[in-house]
Amino acid sequence: MKNWATLGFLILLISSLWSCAQTPRLSNEEQPYTNALIHETSPYLLQHAHNPVNWHAWNAATLEKAEKEQKMLLISVGYAACHWCHVMEHESFEDTTVARIMNEHFICIKIDREERPDVDQVYMTACQLINQRGGWPLNALALPDGRPFYAGTYYTKEQWLKLLNYFVDSYQNNRPKLEATATDITKGIASSGEVAVNTSTNSYTAASLDQMFDLWQKQIDFDLGGYKKSPKFPLPGSWDFMLRYYHFSNNATALEAIETCLDKMAAGGIYDHLAGGFARYSTDAQWKVPHFEKMLYDNAQLISLYAQAYQVNQKPLYKEVVLQTLDWMQAEMTNQEGAFYTSLDADSEGEEGKFYTWTNQEIKEILKEDAALFIDYYACTDAGNWESKRNILLRKKAWNQIAQKHQFDSLSMGLKLKQLRSKMLAVRNKRVRPGLDDKILCAWNAQMLQAYVRAYRAFGQEKHLSIALKNAAFIQDKFIGKDLRMYRNYKNGTVAINGFLDDYAFVISAFIELYQVSFDEQWLEQSKLLTEHCLQHFWDSTAQMFYYTPDYNPALIARKKELTDNVIPGSNSEMANNLFKLSLYYNQQDYRDKALQMLSNVADNVLQNPTYFYNWGKLMLDVMREPYEVAILGNNYSAIRTALDKQYLPHVLLMGGLKEGTLDLLQHKLVKGRTTVYVCQQKACQRPVESASEALKQINE
Repeated sequence: MKNWATLGFLILLISSLWSCAQTPRLSNEEQPYTNALIHETSPYLLQHAHNPVNWHAWNAATLEKAEKEQKMLLISVGYAACHWCHVMEHESFEDTTVARIMNEHFICIKIDREERPDVDQVYMTACQLINQRGGWPLNALALPDGRPFYAGTYYTKEQWLKLLNYFVDSYQNNRPKLEATATDITKGIASSGEVAVNTSTNSYTAASLDQMFDLWQKQIDFDLGGYKKSPKFPLPGSWDFMLRYYHFSNNATALEAIETCLDKMAAGGIYDHLAGGFARYSTDAQWKVPHFEKMLYDNAQLISLYAQAYQVNQKPLYKEVVLQTLDWMQAEMTNQEGAFYTSLDADSEGEEGKFYTWTNQEIKEILKEDAALFIDYYACTDAGNWESKRNILLRKKAWNQIAQKHQFDSLSMGLKLKQLRSKMLAVRNKRVRPGLDDKILCAWNAQMLQAYVRAYRAFGQEKHLSIALKNAAFIQDKFIGKDLRMYRNYKNGTVAINGFLDDYAFVISAFIELYQVSFDEQWLEQSKLLTEHCLQHFWDSTAQMFYYTPDYNPALIARKKELTDNVIPGSNSEMANNLFKLSLYYNQQDYRDKALQMLSNVADNVLQNPTYFYNWGKLMLDVMREPYEVAILGNNYSAIRTALDKQYLPHVLLMGGLKEGTLDLLQHKLVKGRTTVYVCQQKACQRPVESASEALKQINE
C-alpha cells in the first residue's frame, strides 16, 4: 500500500480560522464584484462570492463550460476553518491584477472541502504525488477534462502570479507536455491507496497486538500526553482504540497513556474552561496555545472518548468535561431543528483568540476581590502567559495546593470557581463573537448524535437521549430520501449534494448505538437498509472494499476509496465495523464475511501503522474476542440496561425491550411477569438471569 504516514501529514497542516465576522459587510448590490458563488449556501463559498475572480461552483455546467471553451481548470479548495485559505484570498483572489489573469485563462472553481470531500480527495492526491505533501488551501491546475497537471497549497501573490503565467505559456506553447503530465498524474491518482485482496487466512493473536502496542508507545508522550511532537492534535479515534485495547489486554501502560492525554488536554489551553469544548489542536507540546477554532467532529469524538473513559475510571474531571461541552454544544452549535453546526472561527475583531483570552486587568475588573483565586487557578499573570499581555486559561497547579493557599475546602472552592466562571462567561458573551459556519453536514451530525448517546449511557441524563432522538429524527427527515439516497449538506431548508460513504457509515453506526439505548427497532432496521444501499451502490466486488462515492454520482477523473483512519475514522473501516455488528444482530453471514475480508485486506497495516488504522483495530479486537449479545426482556429492561451502561463494555451489543420484537435472538425469550437477561456469544446463550450484576458476572467470566 501507499505510504500512509504521508497521508497523515495532512493533519499537521490545518491552521487556525479566519473570522467571517470582522467588519460590517456591504450588501450584495453595493459590492463591486459578484460571481456565481452568490447562489451557493456554503458560508465558505459565499465568502468568495464578491471576489473579482469569476468563481464557479463544481457542477456539470461549469465542467461543460471548460470543455466548450477549452480553458484550463483552476480548482481552489478550502474550508471555513482554514486561516491560510483566507490569507490567500486577501492577497491574491481579491486582487484585480491576479483576477484578470485567472479569468482570462482559466475556468475558476472554488470548493468547500467539507461539502465536496470527493473532489478534494482526488486533487489532494495529485498534490501529494507532486509535492510529497499536501494541505489547505489546495490549488490544482487541470486540463479542461479535469485531469490535473499541477497542484500545490498556499502561494504568496508573487508566487501565484509567476505560477499562473508559467502554465498559461505552457498551455499555449507546450500543451502536449501538459497532456502527458496529466495522464501520468491521473494514473497515479487512480492507483494511489489501493489495496490488494488478501486471499490468505488471517490469524489475529494477542501477542501480535501487544507487539503493535510496543511499537505504538514509542511515539507517546507519557509526561505531557498525546504524541511526542508539536503541534499536538487530540486524535480521539486512536485513544478510543487504545481504550479498547486496554479493556482487551489489561495493559496498565495503555491506560496510563490514555489518562495522561485526557488529563493534560482537559487542563490545557486547548480546552475552553469557561464554556466547554475543545479547539482544533495545540500549537505546542504542552496543550497550551491552541488554534482557537472549534470543529464539530473533534468535539463529537472527544465527548465520546471522555464518556467512555469515565465508564472505566469514574474520574469526576471526565464527567465535567463531557457535561460542560454538551452544554456548549446546545448553547452555541445547535439550531432549532436539533441539527448541529459545523465550526466556530478562531478570530474575532481581526485577532486570533481575542474572544477567548484575557488580561489580568480585565479579570480583576470583573471579579474584584475574587480575582486572585481565578488568576492563580487558571495560571494567569500580569505579563500574560501568551502574547500582548493576554492569558489563555489553563490549569497547572494541583487542586489541593490552590485550595490550601486560598483557604478553601475542596467543595467550597469548586462552588466558588463555578460562580467565577459564570461571571467571566457572561462578560465574554458580550464580546464580538467568532464567525460561525452554520451549514449542517450529515456525517458530522451523526458523530455528534453518537456522542450524545454515549454520554447518556455513561451518565444517564434523559435530556441527552432526548437531544439524540431529535437529531436522529432530523437526519431521517432531511438527509435520507425515500429511495435511501442520502444527502451530504443542509442549509436554509435545502439539501444539494449526494451523500458519500462517510455520511452513510456514521449514520449507520449512530443508529446502531441509538438502538442500544432505545430498543426501538426502527433505528436498527434503518441501519440495515442503508447498508444494503451501500452494498448496491458503493461496493467494489473486485477489490472487496467500498468506493467513497456512489455509482449514480457524476464521474470524477478517478473513483477513490478511503482506507486509512485519520482525524476522523475512515469510511471503509467504519462500514466494516457496521457490517460486523449488523451480522450479529441479523444473523447475516454475508455481512460478516465482507467485514472479515475487508479487515484481512489491511491486516498488516493495522499491526504496522496502528495510528492510521485504529478503527480497523477495533474490528480486529472484535474478531479476536467475539462480542456478547445481551438480550434484556421484560418490564424492568430499562433499569437493567442502565445498570449495564455504567460499565465500559465495548464488546457487548444490547438488545431487547418490553416485547420480543423481530430479531432472531429475542424470539421465545420473554417470560411473563419476569425480566430476564440472556448473555449470548457465538450463537449460544448462557442460562437466563434477572439482574445486571448476574449478567456482568457471566460476561466477565
